[in-house]
Amino acid sequence: MAQKKEKRFQIREEEGLGFGAVQIVVDTQTGVHYILASGVGGLSITPLLDRDGRVVVEDK
Repeated sequence: MAQKKEKRFQIREEEGLGFGAVQIVVDTQTGVHYILASGVGGLSITPLLDRDGRVVVEDK
């Protein structure tokens, strides 16, 4: 039998905004957090930054 593969990306937070949504997504392999914004006009994804402008990386 094939083993079930762990999902690489996990949604940590999600908030609906009218016709769109904002999600915080974490890469389980690298620990990098991304902010994903989706709506009627499309989709955008970018690394989430802390107050000092550094990429948010989860401690393992």
